[in-house]
Amino acid sequence: MARTRGKDSLGPAKQQRGRRRRVVHVFTEGRVTEPDYIQIIRERGVYADPSLAVEVRIANSSAPGSQRKPIKLVEAAVQLMRDEARDAKRNGLKQEFWPQVWCLFDRDEHESIDAALKQAREGDVRVAFSHPCFEVWRLLHHKAVSGTFGGVCGQATARLPFAKDAANIKSVLPEQLVPGSYAEAKKRALKMNAAHGDHVPLVKRDPYTDVFSFVEDGLGITSY
Repeated sequence: MARTRGKDSLGPAKQQRGRRRRVVHVFTEGRVTEPDYIQIIRERGVYADPSLAVEVRIANSSAPGSQRKPIKLVEAAVQLMRDEARDAKRNGLKQEFWPQVWCLFDRDEHESIDAALKQAREGDVRVAFSHPCFEVWRLLHHKAVSGTFGGVCGQATARLPFAKDAANIKSVLPEQLVPGSYAEAKKRALKMNAAHGDHVPLVKRDPYTDVFSFVEDGLGITSY
């Protein structure tokens, strides 16, 4: 399967005659980690509906770092969602085939997280959020997570079993995702997330991740 990076200028999704298809546009905070992860699981994933072709486009693959802060991702994503919805209506697409637009970003030390989440909700953009960073989701594929990272991504990264041996820890390699590990990772994430009371704001839930929602609702993958 060809890697989905390369173009930021994307045309409207069109329903192909005789074939069910949906386009998913993804804005990622990271240049490497999230796109690598997406590529791997799309190659090995089991899909809830094999008859539905899901085309994934990394919408900001060439964006500079200044445009990768959560609020900037969401602003661009909301505009794209607005354009895609307009084109979908114009082309007469059934709503079930309308494009989705997602943002994957972390808490880290970013400002305006609450504003970004609110703007995404209002603009029909889905968000997969991790606190303090995406590495929490990677870690859950190997072990349960308890306690807090104090908002420091490096502490989560250091717990990865391959951290000391990886040439570039930001790169996700196929062997780092043990086959069949998704179900356990999701189970651990749900338990970890549930440890925070409903009264705790999302931006203060450390650790936290809901990347599994993107895997299932965005990519249509149920296991890998």
